Amino acid sequence: MEIKIVGKEITVTEALRDYVEKKLERVEKYFDDATADVTLKANKNEQTAEIFVKANGYTYMAAAEDKDLYASIDRDMDILEGQIRKEKTKREKAQRDGSLRTMEANLDTAQEINNEIIKTSYYEIKPITPEDAVLELQARPTHSFLTFINVETGKANVIYTLKDGKNYGLIEPEA
Repeated sequence: MEIKIVGKEITVTEALRDYVEKKLERVEKYFDDATADVTLKANKNEQTAEIFVKANGYTYMAAAEDKDLYASIDRDMDILEGQIRKEKTKREKAQRDGSLRTMEANLDTAQEINNEIIKTSYYEIKPITPEDAVLELQARPTHSFLTFINVETGKANVIYTLKDGKNYGLIEPEA
């Protein structure tokens, strides 16, 4: 890991440099190639440590103030590690979801499923006019229909795109 340490209104001693490098080893275990920019500042009563870590196209940032500079660095490391773990979990979950989609596609081709509910979607139904429903459907080009509460009748309606792709159909309950 490439580490750059800068002191503002403070001299960066060898002990501080060693401490920061030792603490950044906690972050280094998550990445093969990363850079860190560390800025240490001294104000009247507060010591501030700001750490920016750039790795894998992401930038992680932490800044903490304390009366003790070492405590500021420790707090920054906790913040950074939390951010990195959260991002790593997000990426792993996205990869898992992607593999589940692939599995579903393989299931569809491997065996034909008939008369089964194989997917459930949840969404919010808003009270709007049919004209507004058309505009909402146009704003969602990947959707072919929209369920809504008709403001005029107070009943659930469905607006859908007709096969010509230019016009719309409206489904209203009778009673």
